[in-house]
Amino acid sequence: MSATAATPSPDTPAAKLAFQLYAAIGIAVYLLMMIAGVLFRAAQANYAPVPANFTYELMTLHGAGMVGVSGLAGAAVMWYFLRRHVALSTGMFLSMLGLSLVGVVMILAAIGLGRFAGAWTFLYPLPAKSMGVWGPHAAAAFVGGLLLIGVGFLLFYLDCALALLRRYGSLWRALGLDQLFGSGPLDTSLPPAVVASTMVVIVNTLSILAGAVVLVMTLVNIYLPEVTFDALLMKNLIYFFGHVFINATIYMAVIGAYEIVPRYTGRPWLISRPFLASWAAVTLMVLAVYPHHLLMDFVLPKWMATTGQVVSYLSGIPVLLVTALGALANIHRSGLKWDLPLRLLVFGLFGWAAGVVPAIIDGVIRVNLVMHNTQWVPGHFHFYLLLGLLPLVLGTLFYACTRSGWAETALDRATFWIYGAAGAIFCAMFLAGGWQSVPRRFAVHDDAWVGVAQIGTLAAVLVLVAAVVLGVRVLSRLSRASLSA
Repeated sequence: MSATAATPSPDTPAAKLAFQLYAAIGIAVYLLMMIAGVLFRAAQANYAPVPANFTYELMTLHGAGMVGVSGLAGAAVMWYFLRRHVALSTGMFLSMLGLSLVGVVMILAAIGLGRFAGAWTFLYPLPAKSMGVWGPHAAAAFVGGLLLIGVGFLLFYLDCALALLRRYGSLWRALGLDQLFGSGPLDTSLPPAVVASTMVVIVNTLSILAGAVVLVMTLVNIYLPEVTFDALLMKNLIYFFGHVFINATIYMAVIGAYEIVPRYTGRPWLISRPFLASWAAVTLMVLAVYPHHLLMDFVLPKWMATTGQVVSYLSGIPVLLVTALGALANIHRSGLKWDLPLRLLVFGLFGWAAGVVPAIIDGVIRVNLVMHNTQWVPGHFHFYLLLGLLPLVLGTLFYACTRSGWAETALDRATFWIYGAAGAIFCAMFLAGGWQSVPRRFAVHDDAWVGVAQIGTLAAVLVLVAAVVLGVRVLSRLSRASLSA
C-alpha cells in the first residue's frame, strides 16, 4: 500500500448538486425508456397498433437509452463512494453528464426526426445501408451521439484513474494485486469500493477506446461508402465495446452494496485474498467473454469462440460468489432492521446472481445455436438490469436521501414486492419465449408467439407503475441527499 494519506473529495455544494442532477435525470430517463419498452412489448402483444417501422425506432431508443442511463447511474454510484477514498473532480463528473446530454439530443434527433432504427448495436454495415428507411445524416447523428457520450465517460474514467494513481501509486496496488501475490499479512484497510472501481476503470477505458475506433470507422463508411472495412473486425470491436460497457454498469452499482450493507449490520466488509483474486479474475474475464456473441460467426477463429464459451461459464462465478456469500455472511445474525433501501440492495444482488444462470446456458454452443437470436437473450439481460442493476441504484439513492433512517410504510413494502414479482414474471416471459424460439427483435408476432408477449406486457405495466412510485419517492427526498459517510 502507498504511504500517501487518503484525501477524500470535499463535500461542496457543487458536488451535492452534481449528484442530485444525476439522480433526477437518471430517474426521469429510466422511466421514459421503460415507457418505450412497454410500448415495444405491447406492439408485439397486439395490444398497441404501432407501425412496424416505428416499433424498431422504439426498440432502438429503448436499447440506446437504457444502456446510456445505466452507465450514468452506475457511474454515479461509483463516484458517490469512491470520492470518499480519493480526490475526484466534480467538474469532470459534470462534464460527463453534459457531454452525455448533448449526445442524447443527437440520438433523439436521429431516431425521432431521421427515423434511424438500426438498434443500439449499430451493426456494420447497417447504418449506411438502410434501404431508404433513414438517411446518412440520421445514421451519423446516432453514431456521433454515441461517440460524444463515450468521450464523456472516458474523461470520467481518466479522472478516476489519476485519483487512484495519486492515492495508491499504481492501478496494480489499487486492485490489491500486490497483496494478492504478496506473502505478508493482508492490509484490510483497502476499501472494496476502490478495488471494484479500479477494475471498472481498466475494462471500461479499453472498451470505450475500442468503441471510439469502430464508431469513427462507421462514420467514414456512412459518408464514404466506397471505403469498406472487414465485417468480422467491425463486429468484434462493436461487441467488445458494447458487452464490456453494459457489464461494467452493474460492477459499478454493486459498490453500493459493499458500502451500505455494513452500515446496517455494523460489520465491516473487509477484503480477503479470495475477494482480491475474484476481482482480478473478472477484470480479465469481462474483457475476454464477448465472443459468445459471435458463436454463430463460423469464420471466427476457433480459439476465440472457445475462449468466449469457456469464459462464459466462469465469468459470473468469482465476484458473484464472493459478493453473494459476503453479503449473506455480513447479514447473518446481525440483528439488522430491514427497510426499503436495504431490501432493494439485497434484491439487486439476487437479480445479479440469478441473471447469470440464463447467460451461462446461452453460452453453451449447442444452446446458442438455437436460442441466441431468440427472446432468451433479452430475458437474461433484463434479469441483470431490471432485477439487478436498477434495484442496486435505487437502494443507493434511497440510502443517500435518508441517512437518518427510512420510515418504511405499507406503500413501500407493497411497491417493492410488486416490482420484484412483476419484474420476475416479465423476465420469465422473455425466457419462455426464447425456449419456444420466439425471435428477439421481430415487430410483428405470429399468433403462437403472442401469449407470452401479452403476459409480459401486463407484467411490464406493473413494473412501470412500481418504478414510478419508487422514482417519485426518491425525487421527493432528493434535497436531503448527503455525500458524507
